[in-house]
Amino acid sequence: MPGRWNLLILALYLSFVVVLSKPPCPKGFISFNKECIDNNECAEDEDYPEMTGPCGENAVCLNTVGSFYCQCSDGFISSTNTKNFSAATSATCKDINECLANTDLCGPTAKCLNAIPGYSCICDDGFVSTTGVEVFRNGVNVTCEDVNECEQEKVCGQNARCINTPGSHLCVCNAGFGLKSGRSNFSAGQEQCEDKCMVDETICGNGTCHHGASGHYCACHAGFTNYGNNQSKCTALDCDVFKDMNNLTEESHVAHDLVMLLKKGCLELTESENPTELDGDDILKRLLSAIDELLSGKPFKDNRKVSTFLDLVENTLRLIGPFITPPGTQRSTTHTELELLVQTGANLPQGPVTLSSKQAHLDIQLETAAGDLSNYPGFTAVSLLSYANLNDSADGFFSGMKPKANQRFRINSKVVTVTVSNRNTSHLEEPVQLTFYHLKQTNESNHTCVFWDSSEGNGTWSDRGCSVVKSNSERTVCSCNHLSSFAVLMALYEMEDKFELQLITWVGLSLSLICLFICILTFSLIRSIQSPRTSIHLHLCISLFIAILIFLAGISRTESKVGCAVVAGLLHFFYLAAFCWMCLEGIQLFRMVVLVFNTNFKTLYMMAGGYGVPAVIVGISALVNSKGYGTERYCWLNLESIWSFFGPACVIIFVNIFFFLITVWKLAQKFSSLNPDLDNLQKIKAFTITAVAQLCVLGTMWIFGCFQFEEGTIAMSYLFTIFGSLQGVMLFVMHCLFSKQVREEYGNILSRFCAPRKKSYSEFSTSYSSKAQASRSTRDTGESHI
Repeated sequence: MPGRWNLLILALYLSFVVVLSKPPCPKGFISFNKECIDNNECAEDEDYPEMTGPCGENAVCLNTVGSFYCQCSDGFISSTNTKNFSAATSATCKDINECLANTDLCGPTAKCLNAIPGYSCICDDGFVSTTGVEVFRNGVNVTCEDVNECEQEKVCGQNARCINTPGSHLCVCNAGFGLKSGRSNFSAGQEQCEDKCMVDETICGNGTCHHGASGHYCACHAGFTNYGNNQSKCTALDCDVFKDMNNLTEESHVAHDLVMLLKKGCLELTESENPTELDGDDILKRLLSAIDELLSGKPFKDNRKVSTFLDLVENTLRLIGPFITPPGTQRSTTHTELELLVQTGANLPQGPVTLSSKQAHLDIQLETAAGDLSNYPGFTAVSLLSYANLNDSADGFFSGMKPKANQRFRINSKVVTVTVSNRNTSHLEEPVQLTFYHLKQTNESNHTCVFWDSSEGNGTWSDRGCSVVKSNSERTVCSCNHLSSFAVLMALYEMEDKFELQLITWVGLSLSLICLFICILTFSLIRSIQSPRTSIHLHLCISLFIAILIFLAGISRTESKVGCAVVAGLLHFFYLAAFCWMCLEGIQLFRMVVLVFNTNFKTLYMMAGGYGVPAVIVGISALVNSKGYGTERYCWLNLESIWSFFGPACVIIFVNIFFFLITVWKLAQKFSSLNPDLDNLQKIKAFTITAVAQLCVLGTMWIFGCFQFEEGTIAMSYLFTIFGSLQGVMLFVMHCLFSKQVREEYGNILSRFCAPRKKSYSEFSTSYSSKAQASRSTRDTGESHI
């Protein structure tokens, strides 16, 4: 029992302790006079006033009934970005950088300085506040205004003037004075202006510097000029370039007068201390007139004349560049198209420019056109001149090129000349780009960018320093590291001498010679088949026989230019004669069917048409272009004269087609009539079919020949070789083997040799008289039996 009492006493004791330890007031309140009142947590500790409150630094404490909360002071923001926070959180107050929050807080001419807390504004150097205070804040009606330093006396020193700028100033030397540093301006106290002639000994280049009232001026030495601008450097001017031009001025009085004027004007510029200005517009007009006169005649075909011509143009444009009124000019004449750009000023120009014509355009940097500062004459000129037909005169001069196997060249763009005032253009640091539009659209991979090189021999096209940037069927973009006259070449490929083609040619032509010889004997000796039409066949075969014989004997004999030209002329004549006899056959058929059946050509007229017409064509072609006969590899027409053959051949083909169509139409009408003469109509029908077949054989052969001027036409080469070499064989087959009457005559001839038998005189006379009578009948009607 004692233990139970002890436990009861312990329980009562604990209950008493719990009752005594229970607080009398809730949290946030304190007991005062036995009452619970609010506890002000924000009140300062009177014993420790320096201690931070419950909210920490840079924050204020705000008491509430039973609690409190915190807010950051002005110029601070809580780390949690909340306006109110409790002391129990980890939030702190950090400074607000007003200068970053508002970059224009202090205005455009003042600096913003951040402070903790707040900020301050201070005027930039060269500015002062309107109220005179050094530090201010936004919203107090204070701004910063410019200080005019030029109001101070002689702020820039002697020989210079002051130019006020916002917040600062510039000092610029007076005329005739400059800075040793070469700068155009300076600030007070940095440098001093001195006499330009003393500051820069090279200011006049090849001339003597003098100081004048309006500044310095240069007196150029003999052989040098500053083009009348006395404050520009003296540069070399070679007047000898206008002396050796007799071979060109002889062809044009306008060119002669221009060269005389250029010589005189050039000498005045280099020999007089105060040269008179040239009339650039007048000289330019004379130059374009001279170019028109020179290019309106026949092509030069002389590379020395081409070199002289281009040198004249380039040197003239360089000479008159500074005398053309800025910003330049554009001119267009019958044979030229010019754009000339001019800029003047003491400073080097910069930036890209583009000059254009209908056939080409130029992209160039002005720094390239002006040259470096040490040689800058105070002006910049750049020109692009394109010629309408200079490519005809300059074509064929390719000794400076290195062609691939079986490759040759032809100009496929207009020739253009590019000139600039910078005289050191042999190797440009920044290449120029030229875009050319093709004269003939062709495979883009066959084009080469070239320039005219007058220094090699008498002049030639060369690809040195030029490359193709891109090319398509319409245009080619070239990049060149020097300036001159430029063009685009198209590569052409000659057919390789394949053994198979040579074999076909020799075998086929040999067979053709044998067949044509048989045809000639047939048409000339067998009287029973002779008629105006067989006469035409005879001369057609003679023409082809001689042409093939000359071809086999001399087509490759290029050792002698004269002999080769004679061979080419004879081939030209006899092949044209073959076409002319074909044309006569078409006309003969037309006359037989459309006009009257018994009409015939007179022999004199046939000879004039068959041999006279080709003789006239060949004569005119040889007079116009005697160099067109013979190439480097073959004794045949070159590309410039080839149309003197293809042109008449195409005309004859079309004329015959016209006559044959009318003939066929008329034959169809006669066959449909009530009482047709079937025997004669059948004969004429056979004649027409044979003539059309003959035209197809000969005409088709030369159509294939048109495709021999491009690479990759091997199929056309084989077709051309086969048809060309077997012409005689085909004519023998058509006119002899397909003819029943000729076959019968061949049979009679063979029977006499194979099984000879004696005939009585009466039998022979009867046979001969009957055949002679048939022959007379045939000649009267103008027909031959097939």
